[in-house]
Amino acid sequence: MRFLLGISRAIDAATEAVGQVVVWLVLLVTLLSAGNALMRYLFHYSSNAYLEAQWYLFSLIFLWGAGWTLKHRGHVRVDVLYSRLPRKGQLWIDLLGTIFFLMPMVVLILVLSWPIVAESVRIQEMSPDAGGLPRWPIKLALVIGFVLLGLQGISEIIKISLALAGKIEIKEESQEEVV
Repeated sequence: MRFLLGISRAIDAATEAVGQVVVWLVLLVTLLSAGNALMRYLFHYSSNAYLEAQWYLFSLIFLWGAGWTLKHRGHVRVDVLYSRLPRKGQLWIDLLGTIFFLMPMVVLILVLSWPIVAESVRIQEMSPDAGGLPRWPIKLALVIGFVLLGLQGISEIIKISLALAGKIEIKEESQEEVV
């Protein structure tokens, strides 16, 4: 049990660290977007690199923030039945949903995207737009994002399983354990 909790805590700590990076990315993309708008309207200047940087940062926020959102139970859920169940029933739905829906989706996306990402990295793919950015880093970020989401899914499976076994309690509003 301690070994599994250690793995879960390490994953949770990594997720929190990535979440802090994502918070700063939100500020950065906001400043970049405002700067792009000011440059375009005040100075009639636009750059494909700046626009693509905006898109890339926006993508990173969602890709790398997904695991953090899972950890803090921020994903959209259908509460019609879930909210009426006792805590143990909710935990079972969380466990089965993570095992049978989240994890297969993560694996499928990783398996299907890896050849595309590997080829993009191999050829050092660039934007087709003049002055654009390299494409391979954002494609690689897709794989990293789903690896992070999958790791957080593993952490959730560990915590929920231990809670169902009566070894730990976890807070309802976030999947953080209370030992």
